[in-house]
Amino acid sequence: MKAKHLLITLGLTGLLSLSLSAAAELVVGVSVSATGPAAALGAPQRNAASIMPTTIAGEPVKVIILDDGSDPNVASRNARNLVESQADVILGGSTVSNALAITEIAVEAKTPLIGMSPAKVAGATKAQWVFLVAQDNTLMAAALIEHMVAKGVKRLGVIGFADPYGDDWLKAVQDSAQQHDIALTTIEKYNRSDTSVNSQVVKLIASRPDAVLILASGTPAALPHIALSERGFTGQIYQTHGAAGAEFLKAGGKAVEGGVFVIGPLLINDLLPEEAATKATATAFIQSYSDAFGPTSISTFAGHVYDAWALLEQAVPQAKAAGEPGTEAFRVALRDALEKTTEVKGVHGVYNMSATDHFGHDERARYVVQVKNGAFELVE
Repeated sequence: MKAKHLLITLGLTGLLSLSLSAAAELVVGVSVSATGPAAALGAPQRNAASIMPTTIAGEPVKVIILDDGSDPNVASRNARNLVESQADVILGGSTVSNALAITEIAVEAKTPLIGMSPAKVAGATKAQWVFLVAQDNTLMAAALIEHMVAKGVKRLGVIGFADPYGDDWLKAVQDSAQQHDIALTTIEKYNRSDTSVNSQVVKLIASRPDAVLILASGTPAALPHIALSERGFTGQIYQTHGAAGAEFLKAGGKAVEGGVFVIGPLLINDLLPEEAATKATATAFIQSYSDAFGPTSISTFAGHVYDAWALLEQAVPQAKAAGEPGTEAFRVALRDALEKTTEVKGVHGVYNMSATDHFGHDERARYVVQVKNGAFELVE
């Protein structure tokens, strides 16, 4: 899939509309957190959406990009606007909370949603409309717990977002830790917009853990990491795939040296062997993104948009057999086709969707890395 620049116009409403022609088009609606506390996630996603190919499976594409400002209420309004704009599929939101807000509107309108965050939706009626390109927290948590076991961690302290992202990660960690006889010494929470976690960190250290796991995303994930370092915590500090990125490394500086992350393959593409399943795809995307936004601009979150496009490339031809874009018949058929996509090579893994798995990832979607000299290095 070769990215091409699209003509972008910015209206007073903050809506970006990217279009090839006035003819019938496939309308892709995008709602991401380009500003606000989750901007480290959403801004790269906005950028990626602006350089995606101008066609999908031969169909001309109109892309509408909206910024939710990291606010679930705005994300919900954006979804409503996208539905009213006849979106055939919606991509978003950057955070789990925002993705869940969008889900309500997408389900009501029978419009497929490709989530940019690992938002698990409760209830089969709603979940059938939601597909995820961010890796499942359960898959990623298992990799971190395996590393802890190998390093002899027996007591684990946890601090995470007081939101659905933190909650889902916590459940995944609790389940995996219990299976490996790792005790959780304390569980602390904080908000994405908080500027201090000193009281929580004092409690964490007082619980005498061997290691601490931070369940957060974007640059706010650096806050407890820095606080732990400043208070002299010498145990291993772990982070999730939601934190990994250049913005986090910049925010954390020397304080995050030695931190261990579970991460998707995109950010460490240059460290992977040529035979890696995502190597060729990621190399091409990195080149396109870097050409548009600079040689050090690549982001794991931008890759989520690419992978959504890759899924659509396989699904759209099947949906076209049932109806034209802009119709409910097409949207329903697109949902059905997305659920049947197989061996789709993205930049974050190889997707095999099914009725019981709307993540579609396997172990090819995860790697354990450590921060050394301000960069990620593979952990053997």
